[in-house]
Amino acid sequence: MAAQSLLSESVLGWSIFTFILLVILAFCWVYIRKFQSRQESEVVSTITAICALAIALITSALLPVDIFLVSFMKYPNGTYKEWAANNETRGQIEDTVLYGYYTLYSIILFCVFLWIPFVYFYYEERDDDNVNKCAQVKNALKYTIGFAIVCVVLLLIGAFVPLQAPPQNSTQWEKVQSLFEELGSSHGLPALSFSISSLTLIGMLAVITYTAYGMSVLPLNLIKGTRSVVYERLENTEDIDDVEHQIEKLKSKCNDGRPLSSRDRHNLQELEGKLQVLRRRGRHLEIAERNCCTKVGSALRPFKIMLGIFFILVALLFTVTLFISNLDKALHSAGISSGFIIFGTNLTNPLNELLLALQPVFPLDYILITVITMYFVVTSMAGIRNMGIWFFWIRLYKIRPKRTRPQALLFLCMILLLIVLHTSYMIYSLAPQYVMYGSQKYLVQNQMPSAGPTSGNATFGTTRICDADAPEDQCTVTRSYLFLHKFWFFSTIYYFGNWAFIGAFLIGLVVSCCRGKKSVIEGEVEADDSDLSDDEYVH
Repeated sequence: MAAQSLLSESVLGWSIFTFILLVILAFCWVYIRKFQSRQESEVVSTITAICALAIALITSALLPVDIFLVSFMKYPNGTYKEWAANNETRGQIEDTVLYGYYTLYSIILFCVFLWIPFVYFYYEERDDDNVNKCAQVKNALKYTIGFAIVCVVLLLIGAFVPLQAPPQNSTQWEKVQSLFEELGSSHGLPALSFSISSLTLIGMLAVITYTAYGMSVLPLNLIKGTRSVVYERLENTEDIDDVEHQIEKLKSKCNDGRPLSSRDRHNLQELEGKLQVLRRRGRHLEIAERNCCTKVGSALRPFKIMLGIFFILVALLFTVTLFISNLDKALHSAGISSGFIIFGTNLTNPLNELLLALQPVFPLDYILITVITMYFVVTSMAGIRNMGIWFFWIRLYKIRPKRTRPQALLFLCMILLLIVLHTSYMIYSLAPQYVMYGSQKYLVQNQMPSAGPTSGNATFGTTRICDADAPEDQCTVTRSYLFLHKFWFFSTIYYFGNWAFIGAFLIGLVVSCCRGKKSVIEGEVEADDSDLSDDEYVH
């Protein structure tokens, strides 16, 4: 009976994960196909982008499964279910989730340090017409080796950084031997954790840059909507007439046979380029006016406003919760030397309390934690879409529908991979107690003097929510928590990163409020586009 119950619970958890996997793959295919350039699209880059984006989303979906499995080991009254009463059985469930993290995090390392760099440099070399296929592969491998060396160095550092001090008065050989024994007993977890934590630092910068801005720009764009296509066409026609008049005025200077001055020739070239962009813009606006999607979007305007209001309220809730969580760490943790780690919550955390309150109504808490995870991914995509890909003050690529280069899509997917790594810590900061233990409860045996005629003490059990004070054999910690807090100095950096995230969100909110409505053809027409590329929109 216990074995059947174990099988049914495991099948339920992984069935949900499989369904989410299929939805993720379908979404990735649609998303990449929407943005990739039809003229420059290649099979290898498309498959790489779809797989990398899918891996990012699948990794984010593993956290709710992790919480679900540890929570489903126990009944609401705090006792273990029959199939989970054995420590060995619980260990098998925990190992299954741990191997899931091992697999996905190893794939992420492979993507970030080998697969994506190789495909990126391969297409960078392809731009040179004098290079053949063999030379492209050779040059791409040469640059990829540098990334591979960085990966190996991170793994070695993580493998041999001592997590525990060696015994005192031990020889140098005994210290080295203890390092190898620690590495073997942990099954390589520190090596992988250190590498992932190093990448998570880069992901933290991406979260501060893109996710914080996306949390403000996405809802405000939904609320403000786009400009009227009819008004834009009228305005564009007036601009065309004005530019044509200026061109005719300049050309009239050479009617008598005199050549134009260098300044007038330069101005004429600029005006002709501007006229070309305005005419392309007019064609796009005409297509947009006839497009049924534009009419459907206008009909759904009230729904978009409601969705935008909901998103901005969620963003404000996350920001307030993150502020309370960081304040709690500042007041009640041991400080920098401990990584600002606290066990449980000392200040009222609204999101953590909401998740705990939803526990009795299955599966509302799991749905909410899944929605929170996907919210961070969606807002990150919105931030990258609106900002483009930057290296400090240099804009490398733009993310535009049907005109995004293969290299830009590879950059997009790599950034999302790094963002997803940091998302786990962000969610832990929002709901620390729930991410550690899920909806687990445990029984506390109390004794009180009996009120009956017989003297003695009566024993009764009280149900409590799992926290750091719970006995180790009564509450199971999620595997995600173990990955997040293997090295205290990373937790310290993440703590200060949360403050930077709050500041970046508030700045992005002010910037988004000051900006006007977007054009209905936002991102479709740029000065460096060719007339030939317009065929992608016409057809």
